[in-house]
Amino acid sequence: MIELYGIPNCDSVKKARKWLESEGIDFSFHDFKKEGVTASQLEDWIAKAGLNVVLNKRGTTWRKLPDELKQDLDHDGAVQLMIDNPSMIKRPVLVRQDGSVQIGFKPEQYDEILG
Repeated sequence: MIELYGIPNCDSVKKARKWLESEGIDFSFHDFKKEGVTASQLEDWIAKAGLNVVLNKRGTTWRKLPDELKQDLDHDGAVQLMIDNPSMIKRPVLVRQDGSVQIGFKPEQYDEILG
């Protein structure tokens, strides 16, 4: 089973869910806001995709952070920030049965890995 992680009202998550449904691909959806995310999940995604991919520095939540939190942010601090503020995780996160991870949504990438 494919797991899709994200926030339901996020446009990228909506597009990914619609794409998966239109392709007839079974998946389960995990809402970061309601169900949270664990440090071990984040560590796995970071190991596979990289911290700079998983941590969304383009979003409003990042921009609203005080500068002192952003400046000397280490790995552990970034993981804790994402646990405390799941909207700081780039979305969606797609985890396939083999454990591979795709961060973000582009139809051509989903087609390549799932088609």
